[in-house]
Amino acid sequence: MKKELEPLFTPWKIKNVEIKNRIVLTSMGGTDLFGWMEMNHFDKDGARFIMEVAKNNCGLLLPGCQPVYNPMFGQWLFKNKKMFNDLKKWMPEFHKTGAKLFIQLTAGFGRSFTVSEMMEKLYNNKVLRTLAKPVMNLDKITASASPSPNRWSDHLPSREMTKKEIEYFIMAFAKSAKMCKDAGVDGVEIHAVHEGYLLDQFTLKYVNKRTDEYGGSLENRYRFAIEIVKAIKKECGDDFPVSLRYSVVSKTKGFREGALPGEEFEEVGRDFEESIKAAKLLQEAGYDMLNCDNGTYDAWYWAHPPIYMPENCNLDDVEKLKPYVDIPLVCAGRMNLEVGAKAVKEGKLDGVGFARNFLADPEWLSKVIKDNEEDIRPCILCHNGCFNMCHYKGVPNDQDLSDSLHLSRCAVNAEMMQWKKHNITPTKKAKTVHIIGGGIGGMEAARVLKLRGHRPIIYEKSDVLGGTFIPASNESYKDKLRQLLIWYRHQMDKLNIEIRFNSEVKNLSQFGKDPIIVATGAKPRIIKVPGYEKMIEACDYLNGKEVKDKVAVIGGGLTGCEIAYELELQGKHPIIIEMKDDLIAQKGVCLANSSYLREYFAYKKVPVYLETKLKEVKDKLIIVTDKDGKDIEIAYDSVISSVGYIPDPLVKKGKNLYLVGDCLAVGNLRSVIWRAYEVAMKI
Repeated sequence: MKKELEPLFTPWKIKNVEIKNRIVLTSMGGTDLFGWMEMNHFDKDGARFIMEVAKNNCGLLLPGCQPVYNPMFGQWLFKNKKMFNDLKKWMPEFHKTGAKLFIQLTAGFGRSFTVSEMMEKLYNNKVLRTLAKPVMNLDKITASASPSPNRWSDHLPSREMTKKEIEYFIMAFAKSAKMCKDAGVDGVEIHAVHEGYLLDQFTLKYVNKRTDEYGGSLENRYRFAIEIVKAIKKECGDDFPVSLRYSVVSKTKGFREGALPGEEFEEVGRDFEESIKAAKLLQEAGYDMLNCDNGTYDAWYWAHPPIYMPENCNLDDVEKLKPYVDIPLVCAGRMNLEVGAKAVKEGKLDGVGFARNFLADPEWLSKVIKDNEEDIRPCILCHNGCFNMCHYKGVPNDQDLSDSLHLSRCAVNAEMMQWKKHNITPTKKAKTVHIIGGGIGGMEAARVLKLRGHRPIIYEKSDVLGGTFIPASNESYKDKLRQLLIWYRHQMDKLNIEIRFNSEVKNLSQFGKDPIIVATGAKPRIIKVPGYEKMIEACDYLNGKEVKDKVAVIGGGLTGCEIAYELELQGKHPIIIEMKDDLIAQKGVCLANSSYLREYFAYKKVPVYLETKLKEVKDKLIIVTDKDGKDIEIAYDSVISSVGYIPDPLVKKGKNLYLVGDCLAVGNLRSVIWRAYEVAMKI
């Protein structure tokens, strides 16, 4: 292990509980011990993940947030004694790892509850709303500090919670915490004066307009969170540690409007001066640790940083808060190990939080300790598998139900939280498998085949592995994608997989009856308007083709927006032309990612033409048509076409023939990797 990381592997205390090192697994939806969006029960998949991380040297583990009132079926957590008994039986095995466990309890989501189109229909039909109440009482689930708009939907507003409801929640926290303590859990964390969840909505002035004792003054706005910790301490004793998930600064300009790094803005939520007062108040009330980041659901990219956010994006604010409190502080949000270790060494931080890294590779920390970092499968901050709740104009959470019910899967790790469906099973009959194409899909298929005992051979027409993932990872801010590409190439070497470079396969008959996997990717979609040949295709630009200063980007999907983002970072002047009524209006792109880009373009005043079609490309001038049929002339120096791709399989059908990746259906990295894994398991 690198010497500079040693400060991370020193013990520390939360109240009287000693933690063996400074690495903290922070909570993620889907890693719950009592189930997620289903009937409460001791969840074996959640427990398996938590145990695996504990065995791999994590010091403090926080499973996914556990609502004290379950949104599904209206269950109160403290009323299910069986699952706490199951937890009690499991805890001794967990403690053998030397790790400590705090269960994170939450009051819920309020106006941040991720509303889908189906929920809108249930809520706005009186009959359906009544019938749905025993399963999903949307009126109760979305209730907030004051009447307010939902983050995701214009059709399901939040009502004001009653004092009676607040009091019952406080009691439920205390009883749930006591049952956790009796089950052998080391502490609890209250979620949250953080991220704009329900408890935070009470603290935030732009949401809380109450005139009773839970609104108005700072003391009143934080009263709900304060009464919770006091009730827990009364029920469990002062020595039982209670942490609080805490956003130091809200970074919020208004409803559905966040503030970007470096942006000057007027804070409508918690600014740093209020945060100092609030942190002191919360410590005085009885909280024993603050587990910190920044943001709200309106500024979601702070709490769920996409790849566009800087590393250690929340650390400065957490370090600034440190002198004002006497309890430990943890910081999470794209944390870098070396930077975290330095902060701990200098006494500016007590623990360093990580989450999605453990989904991509639960053993990553053990590999760091063993100086085996080249074997760490990196998280690429895509949210495609773990948290792909997406939203664009006029559409609430546009997420498949299977994704809503199964969070914390991972785009780059097909096995994560899918162990029954995806697991390496040795083959009973080893076969030679020919793989046409050495992109990510081809390499993932080869990796799984080799681990199962087959003999994969990759045929790659170029002299390098990676395919279209090479240009996809070329942008300056995509270092994590380049790390993933390096990891795959390393796995090919480590597993001694045969690669035949400069081998373009045109005839599959040479392979006889052997299985064949085709992973030849997709070809660009071309808009054949007059002058289309003057445009530069997106991949050509990403592969290094030069553009001048003023660049028209045709296509405002994710690829086009990321290209425009890169151009702006370079100091160029992009212009985005998009046919739909919003940028990145597509499934699978998390709101944390898409809202960052949308708000970045607004912040930097990048011209965006929505509901606009390309009509003609002239020399130095493009003609586009807006939704009213009006032609607009836009001057340009270069034009980039980014209007999507079309599957381009070498062949479509055949015996013992399998298609993976974009040659089957154009998707994202998750669809490529999961499909390649599944095909490799079939052979």
